[in-house]
Amino acid sequence: MDARDMVALGRTGLSVSRLGLGLASIGGLFAPVPAQQAAATVERAWELGIRLYDTAPVYGYGRSETYAGAALGPRPRGQYVLCTKVGRLIEPGGPDTQPIWADPPPGVGPRLDYSYPAVMRSMAESLDRLGLDRVDVLHVHDPDQDFPTAVTHAYRALAELRRDGVIGAVSLGVNHADVAARFLREAPSPGPDCVLLAGRYTLLDHSGLAELLPLCAERGVAVMAAGVYQSGLLADPRPGAPHGYRRVPRELGARVRAIRAVCERHAVPPLAAALQFPLGHPAVVTVVVGARAPHEIAESAGLLAHPVPPAFWAELKALGLLPEEAPTP
Repeated sequence: MDARDMVALGRTGLSVSRLGLGLASIGGLFAPVPAQQAAATVERAWELGIRLYDTAPVYGYGRSETYAGAALGPRPRGQYVLCTKVGRLIEPGGPDTQPIWADPPPGVGPRLDYSYPAVMRSMAESLDRLGLDRVDVLHVHDPDQDFPTAVTHAYRALAELRRDGVIGAVSLGVNHADVAARFLREAPSPGPDCVLLAGRYTLLDHSGLAELLPLCAERGVAVMAAGVYQSGLLADPRPGAPHGYRRVPRELGARVRAIRAVCERHAVPPLAAALQFPLGHPAVVTVVVGARAPHEIAESAGLLAHPVPPAFWAELKALGLLPEEAPTP
């Protein structure tokens, strides 16, 4: 697979690269990223042919959007797809702070709000930080935080923005496959065009396969798979490593060791398998990964291109490490 391959983003009329760059890391996820380094990371992604970029107001409390706009603003606007999110306003004294953001701008924080006025305000403020007049894909971020308001008021606002051409597509940014499936079923027609699914269709978590992915395939809803590295658990399963487990659960640790053993037998880097697996499903059009430095996104592009033989996937299924019904690349 090639990171530069361009594919249709479902029914949206947009085209995206097979590999997308998530911009949480350059917003200061766990460690601060200087502006020059953030710009260099986006520049390297562009050189690699990556044309999908995903940010959010909450990423560094506006910093990620500011960096994204500075890096992408000079580029030809029709040559990339930019996503951002709604559901959290960034404002003075915002109470819903998250300890994962290093060195955020002082005095401000996020406040959850999925109401119609808040979504419209959030979109306007995002455009201001980005320095752009439109975004291509707008996600309702974590709609499970206030599902009744998100599926009614937030969706109504996004549908109007789509109608008026301020955004190209309505989407969801979720960590739970069942929440996304419920949203698709309950939102007024025509519903969301895309789903950014984080961590729920990976080598270690197949929960998206049961209901959400078949529903998306049926409705022509494009899936962007994120969180496929599981915070690096497959690469470094030691307790206390960057994946965040102080003590890796016994069953999970056993599965990771078993997958790594199959990888070794077939000379497949574990992260190459993690990156390529979701793209086997017809509903998944692209995989979005984070990077805080240029070499990291270059490594991901190389992993996407690494050959993975059919026998590798067959052995994972034979050992019960992948569901038999899971499509593979």
